[in-house]
Order: sequence, then C-alpha cells, then structure tokens
Amino acid sequence: MANEEVITTKKAEIRQRIWDYIEKNDLANFPRPVHHRIPNFKGASAAGEKLILMEEFKKARTVKVNPDKPQEIIRYKALEERKTLLVPTPRLRNGLFNRIVPPSNANAALLKRCATREGITNYSRPVGLDYTGNIDLIVIGSVAVSTKGFRIGKGEGYADMEYAMMVTMGAVNQDTTVITTVHDCQVVDIPDQLVDDHDLMVDFIVTPTRVIKCEGKKSKPVGICWSKVTSQMLKEIPVLRILREKEKRFGKDVSLNE
Repeated sequence: MANEEVITTKKAEIRQRIWDYIEKNDLANFPRPVHHRIPNFKGASAAGEKLILMEEFKKARTVKVNPDKPQEIIRYKALEERKTLLVPTPRLRNGLFNRIVPPSNANAALLKRCATREGITNYSRPVGLDYTGNIDLIVIGSVAVSTKGFRIGKGEGYADMEYAMMVTMGAVNQDTTVITTVHDCQVVDIPDQLVDDHDLMVDFIVTPTRVIKCEGKKSKPVGICWSKVTSQMLKEIPVLRILREKEKRFGKDVSLNE
C-alpha cells in the first residue's frame, strides 16, 4: 500500500473510533448518528461561550465560521457583535463563501435564526473571488484534533481546500488564527506522520471544560497544492477552475493529479 493510502486509512480509523465512542456514550445532540458528520457534541454551547471570551475573538472584525450545528452559537455571537461573518459555501459548489447579512432591524431572535443552516441560506450574499478583505479568525469543526494542533475532519478535504483558496486570494496568511471547538473526547493523539503539508492545523482547541493552546509547529497551506487536485474536483468546484486559470496566467505550475 502506498504511503498516501496508509495515511488515509489511519485517519479513517481515528475518525471511526471517535464517531463510535460519541455514539456509544451518547455524547451528541441532533443530528444523529454522528458518523460522516462534524459531531454536534453535547456541551457545544459551553465551548462556544469559552471561545467568545478569547481575545482572538474579541479583536476579530471578520470571522469565518463553518456552517455546522456545534458552531452555531459562535456564528450568532459574531452577528450580535456586528462582526463580518463569512460562511463557506457547501462543498464549494457555488463559490468560496457567503457573507451573512441580517436585516438592519434584526433582534436577538432573528440573529439566532440567521446563524442557523436555514438562516445561512436565507440571509447570505455570495462573496466573489475579488474579495479584498482580511479574515482575522477562522473557526472550524473537527472530528479529532491533537494538542499539537493536528486536525482530522470528515475526510472530504474541504476545510484544507478552503484555506488554500483563501491564501491564493490573499485573505489569510500564516498568522491568521484558527480555532476548533470539540468535545473533550475528540482531543486525541494524532501521529506526526499522518500530517501532510496541505493539512490545516489549528492554533487553539476549545472544549466545554478548557482552552488548549496548541504547541506544535504550525503547518498551514501556503496555497493550492495542484498536484493534489483531480480533474473530477475541477468539475465539481467551479471556483477552483477560476483560481487555476488565474495562477496559470501568473506562470505557476498547475499540473493536476491524474
């Protein structure tokens, strides 16, 4: 088995172990089962409350938060504090991300609705590749994460790809803070050899009981690794085709993984 296949298999084993443990011990809320999802872990609101007290959140003016249920409270707090809130477009099918724009007279109840999946659909505007702002903070979900900052998601690679695209756009850099919120049981050992250059690492882990500053050497994508991109991905992600053409014009090697 090739080394890349071994890494993929080992990551899948860690994911499966976490999903099974959460289900067996009833550590998640709806939607269930948690398999193939970012788990909506019990205590997600407590973790979110801890995160919003962090200086990294308080200082941030533009925040990108994944659209999953356990991070809903963070999206709401970002809107409540009148921060610019960006949410990734599902599977990157119709662009890179959307900006949530509540009505000008929105009360707390409406802001909470804007932070839900339904709200993301009804109160958002697409953000084009000509976006020129800087993203101060990224909040992502995880299936597993280590205290070094190594992260394992659902296995689809969209979080890594999103970050790489944002680097290409100039919206983020190596100093952009990345935080994940998880249940304590999702903090596990992840061997160094399972982490690749294109994997997004996190700077902080926030659980219902603690805030962990990750001490590992941070590896964040420095741009799109085109050798990891397949022609099928180009078909499925239109924004990827646009970025590839842009980088090709600048003379970069955009050879695909065929």
